[in-house]
Amino acid sequence: MTASGLPRRFGHSRLVRSFAVAGVAAIALPLFGATTASAVPATPTAATTSAAGAATVYPDNLDGWIRESLSVMAQHGIPGSYDSIHRNILRESSGNPRAINLWDSNAVAGTPSKGLLQVIDPTFRAYHVPGTVFDPFDPVANIAAACNYAADRYGSIDNVFGAY
Repeated sequence: MTASGLPRRFGHSRLVRSFAVAGVAAIALPLFGATTASAVPATPTAATTSAAGAATVYPDNLDGWIRESLSVMAQHGIPGSYDSIHRNILRESSGNPRAINLWDSNAVAGTPSKGLLQVIDPTFRAYHVPGTVFDPFDPVANIAAACNYAADRYGSIDNVFGAY
């Protein structure tokens, strides 16, 4: 069950993420809408706000995931820029949030890299950012954890130009 009381479904169903906003009842946002991710932003706008102005809803695509991650990161003082996150995602997973590396040394050791920024489970656990789903395949959680790790190790994801 999710925090909103909705069942968490896997497979061909849509996953749902609950999102609480400062004193406002939780709302459910779709996590995955398509089987592939688009590397091109759908619109130039960052997000939309509900008529009540209570919640920001990000597009369910690579642009939206990066922008939502940047919002979460800002709340936790984690540095990083849109361009650097986007550059690293394209290199690591081509924008596929379900990407998994089954051939490198991590995979051979039994800990494959996963998600948009190819994070291994121990790194995801150590650098998970509160307020995101505890799932390395969740786009926002994966980006935030990877950027948190990069900030700790390199000062920022902005300083990462290759595998890290």
